[in-house]
Amino acid sequence: MAYDDPKTPFLPVNDRSQPSSPPPPPFSLKSMATLKNFCILLGPLLCAVICLCVTFDGPTTSRNMLAVTAWVFAWWLTEAVPMPITSIAPLFLFPLFGIASADGVARSYMDDVVTLLLGSFMLVLAVERYNVHRRLALNITLRFCGEPVSPPFLLLGICATTAFVSMWMHNVACAVMMMPVATGILQRLPVNPTDGSARAATPINNFCRAVVLGVTYAAPIGGMSTLTGTGVNLILAAIWKSSFPEAKPISFNTWFFFGFPLALPIFLALWVILCLLYLSKGSSMALAAYLDKAHLKRELDILGPMAFAEKMVLAVFGTTIALWMTRSITEDIPGWGALFHGRAGDGTVSVMVATLLFILPNGKQKGEKLMDWNECKKLPWNIILLLGAGFAIADGMQSSGLADILSKALDFLEQVPYIAIAPVVCLISAIITEFITSNDAAATLVVPLLSQMARTVNVHPLALMVPGAIGSQLAFMLPTGTPPNIVGFTTGHIDIMDMMKTGLLLKIVGTAIVSLLMPTLGAYIFGTKG
Repeated sequence: MAYDDPKTPFLPVNDRSQPSSPPPPPFSLKSMATLKNFCILLGPLLCAVICLCVTFDGPTTSRNMLAVTAWVFAWWLTEAVPMPITSIAPLFLFPLFGIASADGVARSYMDDVVTLLLGSFMLVLAVERYNVHRRLALNITLRFCGEPVSPPFLLLGICATTAFVSMWMHNVACAVMMMPVATGILQRLPVNPTDGSARAATPINNFCRAVVLGVTYAAPIGGMSTLTGTGVNLILAAIWKSSFPEAKPISFNTWFFFGFPLALPIFLALWVILCLLYLSKGSSMALAAYLDKAHLKRELDILGPMAFAEKMVLAVFGTTIALWMTRSITEDIPGWGALFHGRAGDGTVSVMVATLLFILPNGKQKGEKLMDWNECKKLPWNIILLLGAGFAIADGMQSSGLADILSKALDFLEQVPYIAIAPVVCLISAIITEFITSNDAAATLVVPLLSQMARTVNVHPLALMVPGAIGSQLAFMLPTGTPPNIVGFTTGHIDIMDMMKTGLLLKIVGTAIVSLLMPTLGAYIFGTKG
């Protein structure tokens, strides 16, 4: 229904000319006894059991916080209530249980990090609206295709394009945009998508598997590079800022200097693994008859020359990246943010650029702008609200004292060397994300606890918080691990065994790289030696 149309009534008007619908079945208690209703009751039941049976050697609010967390996570895990609605539950649960005031918890939902994501999503919608991502993908892939076609380098081109795009927008949006581009390139190939039966491991089928797996995994790997590439990075930055307000915040620039060197070897490992598992020596000859540069050029010709609107979106996109990268550079070169005495954040840039999209013309019709509000109705509010809920829970754990109590159970780790703790933390986060909940929710649960645990074992908090956050992004083995996994699995080109064997190798490599970089590059970037 077009609510923006003044001629359209907000409430529907009954049309007596239409046949009436049949009356609903009579209400009965038996109709209420469903699995979904049980899952709805599970949250309040867990909350009540914890409030009645659990006692802590500390303030009552710590017990109440544990009860509320159990309620929210029960609904998140079972999806008994839609995730966006569950994400706003702290707005009424925290005040009712005495954890935080209504004003206090509401502020968590409009943090600078949330505005950063909000503006970034508007920019992503502009990129989608004018097919900038498709043109970029085809141009880069054309450079890697080779003549005759070289499957390893074509795979590298598709994966590199996905990773690059994911660096500047949320990895879920990137996977959704890039998967049709990848499968469009595969449409000329005579493949038989899996239907649950055995499928011949022909060179063409294997190449299709490699491409879909490459796009599926390149999106979250590329997202690790930047603060806006994935919600987990934003959650980490926000929890660090709220837990240690006196410390230097994790800026876009700071994270990039660590995230890009981290993501690059993981990406190269992905390419090598896919080449070894799926690209045989005969794949080039098998693909030559169906896929060449002429096909990609025809796709570009269909798009036509770059229009004024596309150029404007690219210019805005480039300006955004430049402003993010130069807001805070080094202590000696403070960047343009110093002109505003530190009051401007990365979210300031994001929202300012999003505003420009509604001011700059698109050159198509007189008075028409690059974006209009109807396009913004596609904003993924579920992710934005989930991010706000994560900040609220993290703040609640700190203010209620629950984080201190839970971290005391980890005192035994004080005797364990850090070089052994970091990979364990990374693996625990990855397992929680793989089998229990989403990576954003896992980071929301694990990262605040790790900040307290770091104090217990006498290490810098970021030395554990960063591996924990990155570990929650290494969920590559199951379709339910992350949304990009679902996007790849639903194409029909891959099955669970493909994800299991590729994802396990990638998880091992990713954990090893994180464990090596944190004590070296991470110690320099984040100052974790002190």
